Amino acid sequence: MTQGTMSEAQATEPSEPAPTPDSATDPETAPEAAAAQAAAVPATPVEAFDALYAYAAPRLAEQAYLLCGRRRLAREAVEVAFHRAWDRWPEVAVDRDPVGWVRAEAHQYALSPWHRFRPAHRHPDPATGNGRTRELRTALLELPPPYRRTLLLFDGLGMGLPEVAAETEASTPAAGHRLLHARAAVAARIPKFADAEELHTRMAELATGRSATVLPTPHAVRAGGERRVRLWTRGTVALTALIVTATAFTLATAPTRYEPPLAPGEAVGGVPVLSGPQQLTPKDEQLRARLQAEPMTGPPRLVPSPH
Repeated sequence: MTQGTMSEAQATEPSEPAPTPDSATDPETAPEAAAAQAAAVPATPVEAFDALYAYAAPRLAEQAYLLCGRRRLAREAVEVAFHRAWDRWPEVAVDRDPVGWVRAEAHQYALSPWHRFRPAHRHPDPATGNGRTRELRTALLELPPPYRRTLLLFDGLGMGLPEVAAETEASTPAAGHRLLHARAAVAARIPKFADAEELHTRMAELATGRSATVLPTPHAVRAGGERRVRLWTRGTVALTALIVTATAFTLATAPTRYEPPLAPGEAVGGVPVLSGPQQLTPKDEQLRARLQAEPMTGPPRLVPSPH
């Protein structure tokens, strides 16, 4: 066979098709994989909110309990944080860290100083857990709120110092000083936690552990947030109507022209200023009684005499 014949034979032989990504996938399992992937991605805002709540709420409840030491207040902090998140869901949904957004709201609410005026939240709950856990919880509650939050974020959640400073609205050096003072205070109470690694490990276990706080369902949280918005809206409308009514009443009753004030009186020729009835002196009272007793008024020379 000549060289030309061999080249023609090679040209006429059918070549095997190269495998493509679509042909490599089993056509029977492709629909199931696509369905599973579609189910994993939330399709509606409600599904996205419920997924965020199921993922973050239990841990946030435990973190809030570490900050305030009260189970009921921790649950309330989580509910309020997710109420605000649902109210601003278009903003929270596109945030690069939705969990951090809700976490900041929950931590701020749990550490609010106004709760001390509420009788139900005036005293912390008894610490739970074993001896080390109870001691650590008690030591955390004795720290100032900024130190407590800084220690939780850095050692409990493993955040970097710049991120801790940004979330606590402080400078990086200030956050570092808070962390050092918080660690020193905990080590002074519990010498075992003088080791930073030991404290970091224990704080991480407490912050990411399973929470004993009973939380409401996502539907209840969303309904509560919507009810809260309706109440605020009605209150705002009522207050606006009251202000409009008061303004209209003021405009209707206000004078339409300028009325100059009366000038103060001045004494002329020793005569006192006329300022209303004066208090009678004893002599004036005697004269009034005499005039009322006389049958006729006037000078005596004009009164007819019977003789």
